[in-house]
Amino acid sequence: MGMTIAEKILAAHAGLSKVTPGELINAKLDLVLANDITGPLAIKEFRKIGLDLVFDKNKVVLIPDHFAPAKDIKSAEQCRDIKEFSREQDLAHYYEVGRNGIEHCFLPEQGLVVPGDLVIGADSHTCTYGGLGAFSTGVGSTDLAVGMAMGEIWFRVPESIKFVLTGKPKNKWVSGKDYILAIIGKIGVDGAQYKAMEFTGEAVTNLSVDGRLTMANMAIEAGAKAGLIAPDDKTIEYVKDRAKKPWKVYESDADAKYSEVIEIDVTDLEPQVAFPHLPSNTRSVADSTHVKIDQVVIGSCTNGRFEDLQIAAQIMKGKKVHPDLRAIVIPGTQQIYMQAVNAGLVQIFVEAGAVVSTPTCGPCLGGYMGILAKGERAVSTTNRNFVGRMGHPESEVYLSNPAIAAASAVLGRIASPEEVL
Repeated sequence: MGMTIAEKILAAHAGLSKVTPGELINAKLDLVLANDITGPLAIKEFRKIGLDLVFDKNKVVLIPDHFAPAKDIKSAEQCRDIKEFSREQDLAHYYEVGRNGIEHCFLPEQGLVVPGDLVIGADSHTCTYGGLGAFSTGVGSTDLAVGMAMGEIWFRVPESIKFVLTGKPKNKWVSGKDYILAIIGKIGVDGAQYKAMEFTGEAVTNLSVDGRLTMANMAIEAGAKAGLIAPDDKTIEYVKDRAKKPWKVYESDADAKYSEVIEIDVTDLEPQVAFPHLPSNTRSVADSTHVKIDQVVIGSCTNGRFEDLQIAAQIMKGKKVHPDLRAIVIPGTQQIYMQAVNAGLVQIFVEAGAVVSTPTCGPCLGGYMGILAKGERAVSTTNRNFVGRMGHPESEVYLSNPAIAAASAVLGRIASPEEVL
């Protein structure tokens, strides 16, 4: 019996020729990641271990991105703590505000994660890097501290679910965000609990790398341990001039065993909207246009990449943000911000009446730069819409792709792009 891509990566990093689901292994890590919220907690746990130095100063990454630029004294102290630890440890990969971005946009962009890597991060959306064919997963601060100290942690090898997406969408606004929302809507928020979600099929192959990273990013919203897409020519083209290290391409064997194989024909799929208060509460945009909104957020580690901003700008060009609504655009990294400036996208957003922010996770987690008041509703390209996720417990968040978000910003309600073009 062959192995899945997830099993192959874990086996290689455990020094084993084969692993099977349910097996407990110790595996060596290629990268360990934390941010300004989780980093200080992991550092405290690291101190308890009693070691002076991290296992490898080139394989620990600390990025202030959640409450940075610091929104208050407490967040400033959290950012200070990870900066001071980085200096103490002489870390090669600490990136200050102004030279960084949202971690899960920044690491792939900078070539710090490559195909075949095994990565842990003290952030649940670390699974993003599966879009490049890496096994990456979120962990708690204690596990991260052990990873920083030892360069390895234990894993229970997950079962894999294979999702085969066939066809080509008739609706040109359907994207990777819609694929993953449709999948979560189909299987539920615990439908892939502690499993690896493997995405295949011509619809996935036709996605850009940006779209694939979006799909992998939201694997955790189905309860998955990881989400993976096997590398192909697009992947290699993306990483070849970025990679800071060698990479290795892993693919699932033809006779690999899956706990389930789910086939989805995307031909007739419509753009999706996830209604409150779960990412699985999905409807087509055509069934959602009655919802009046107060805010639109375009950005985050899910949809803050250049392709996402291009799509939003295409729809907002020459239009105006609805007078009863605020629109917030957040490029995923400084590099993406500069691309958007040079391509004229920022001018389009500002002329439309939107505000463009420095890269930050900010509003996604109800941090700042877009908190919702009681009774307010937002359309957001982020990844979660739990109760109180973006502010008041009686506010509401509707998840969508950038095209729907941009159209909604113009009309002041959930809207399809065709309504404004």
